[in-house]
Amino acid sequence: MDKDVPTTREVDPAAEVDAAVKMELDTPPAPAKPAAPPKPAAESVTLLPTFRNWSRYIQKGDTVLAFMSPSNMDHFVVTESGNFNNAYGKFEHAKMVGKEWGSKMPSTTGKGFIYLMYPSPELWTLALPHRTQILYMPDIAFVSSFLELKPGVKMIESGTGSGSFSHSIARTIAPTGHLYTFEYSQDRYQKAAAEFKDHGLGDLITIQCRDVCKNGFDMENAVTAVFLDLPSPWEAIPSAKKAFKKKRVGRLCSFSPCVEQVIKTCTALKEQGFVDIRMYETLLKPYEFRSLTMKPLPQPRLAPTPTIKVEPSISSTTAPDQNGEGSNKRKRLSKDESGVESESKDGSGEVYAPKDVVVTKGASEMRAHTSYLTFATLLPDIS
Repeated sequence: MDKDVPTTREVDPAAEVDAAVKMELDTPPAPAKPAAPPKPAAESVTLLPTFRNWSRYIQKGDTVLAFMSPSNMDHFVVTESGNFNNAYGKFEHAKMVGKEWGSKMPSTTGKGFIYLMYPSPELWTLALPHRTQILYMPDIAFVSSFLELKPGVKMIESGTGSGSFSHSIARTIAPTGHLYTFEYSQDRYQKAAAEFKDHGLGDLITIQCRDVCKNGFDMENAVTAVFLDLPSPWEAIPSAKKAFKKKRVGRLCSFSPCVEQVIKTCTALKEQGFVDIRMYETLLKPYEFRSLTMKPLPQPRLAPTPTIKVEPSISSTTAPDQNGEGSNKRKRLSKDESGVESESKDGSGEVYAPKDVVVTKGASEMRAHTSYLTFATLLPDIS
């Protein structure tokens, strides 16, 4: 029987192409590969100014505080090709992008390092460009507490100065509060306005160039707190009284370096019907902490307790004990019974103190006087 021989089939090229196209159309698409996780620097999509937008990582355009020491800080804005230079060498901005806030960054020369700190109001107060005398955190915290600042509060500040207190107020009253700040110097007004805009505080702070001592605040029934940092604050008190809300308790604080200013301010406050008028001065006294290793302190040997015999009195009727002796005899007390220990357990005569002891020492010099803080309260009109 003949074997089957395979026959040759004629292939139509056009049919083969149609079949391949049909197979490609009928085949379901392959599942898409999961997208790669974004880099840390791209976590925040909306690029807002650093002072209003918290992100875990440094981004281009952020304001960074370069921390060298508690008394040596500087600030700069991160750019694509910028550099920060100091005595330790050069620090490239491009290498800062993507780092966490608070990171330690060495210089390109390896001679030193800086810490990349977030510009909180506390650190900004220590690094800002000084245009006038500023308030520091001890005074800022005390004033904010008395004025009862919190989210939603609307208040007046005069004058603006370097904007140290303004940044702390903006953070405290955000997001629904508002600060109306006044500066009579045209140059300081322009610099402060540009600074607030760059820091994203424009919706929280309204700044005006005005001499409030002569022209007043031009506000009525608008705020619940007023802060005055003026050469003659007593001249602005009548206008400040009009700015307070009539049906709410109003609180005022005046910041004055001279006691003569305080006297005139207190007189004007009393004439305008303010009550609970007080004056405070805030002084900061730093303490130094150290860990010391204490050496053993020698303990002097104490003489043994002498034996004391007590003769029985004639009128006493002491019953004899089991040995036939009266119980009036006082036995010699041992060291443990007398509560006196003349030597240590090892017989060396020394008592050992803990090895590591934390000690504190107050500074011999304190920061000098800054200003007096005069507080007063305006009661609401209940008529």
